[in-house]
Amino acid sequence: MAIFPWQTETWRQINAMRQSLPHALLFQGRKGVGKLQFARTLAHGLLCETPQPSGEGCGKCLACGWLAQGNHPDFRSVEPEALTETDEDKPAKGKKPSHEIKIEQIRELAGLVNLSTHRDGMRVVLIHPAEAMNSNAANALLKTLEEPPPHTLIILVTHQAQFLLPTVRSRCLKLTFAVPPTEQSMNWLRHQGLADPAPFLAQAGYAPLVALEMSMDELQEHRQGFLSQLARPQALDPIVLAEKSEKLDMVNLVKWLQQWVYDLIGCRLSGLIRYQPDFAAEVRALAPHIRLHAALMLQKELLAAQRIVHHPLNTQLFLEQLLLSYMQLMNPIESDHG
Repeated sequence: MAIFPWQTETWRQINAMRQSLPHALLFQGRKGVGKLQFARTLAHGLLCETPQPSGEGCGKCLACGWLAQGNHPDFRSVEPEALTETDEDKPAKGKKPSHEIKIEQIRELAGLVNLSTHRDGMRVVLIHPAEAMNSNAANALLKTLEEPPPHTLIILVTHQAQFLLPTVRSRCLKLTFAVPPTEQSMNWLRHQGLADPAPFLAQAGYAPLVALEMSMDELQEHRQGFLSQLARPQALDPIVLAEKSEKLDMVNLVKWLQQWVYDLIGCRLSGLIRYQPDFAAEVRALAPHIRLHAALMLQKELLAAQRIVHHPLNTQLFLEQLLLSYMQLMNPIESDHG
């Protein structure tokens, strides 16, 4: 496992303080810029028995072998059930996997960090995404951060640092991972096999890992279909579209709607289109007709929707409400065709 090309300076800074690392690090930044891989590479290098001069793991020692097999006794990754990949860790059939990090998971850590480390080495705990901790879990972690155990590094990776407790944030050394320069991201995506990465990078808000994911044919097909409906508000039936889209990833749907409204506002105010260059003609046709106050209110509603997108009581009703709000924004369009 290696760092990404745009992370070399951050890696140099971390490696320089290898002998004096704090007890907790907070890696913050937009989703899709490589924070998690950086954290895993750092953990690998710290637990390796014969690290390379660069600080990365050797890939050959016993510790590296344990890490590769996922059973190093001094490494623990804490994540929501929904991100767990192994079959034995999945919840019982019929029960939806949790998108939260629960207090029980953090309490298990408290027991682990009080044990001696294996072969007198370091212990690394990785928590991601840290904003997934519910309030009880965050408060339980705070106790550990207030009395840090020796030879232990806790790494929190977050896409939304503002949702973490201020007291948790204040007890960590923060490193911000910025979006890479566009040309560097474009070059990396070309090396991943994308002939024309520009539209995917725009859709991803210029986060390269998200752009690579967005390039998948099936995801593009869903996006194209959803945005095509938004582009024709006079023919849009929110109830029908919500029903058709219910089985899709709600996180993507909210993001696509949010980016669509952002581009309508941006086009109306300055003529700029950030996220949907492939729908530029449609955005330009609609933007002059929107009511700016209603658009800003919808953006606020969509921001609130982001916080509950993983656990709405009813996904279809949840999406219906957002689409109905979009239709209210586009009422002037309907009047023009009435």
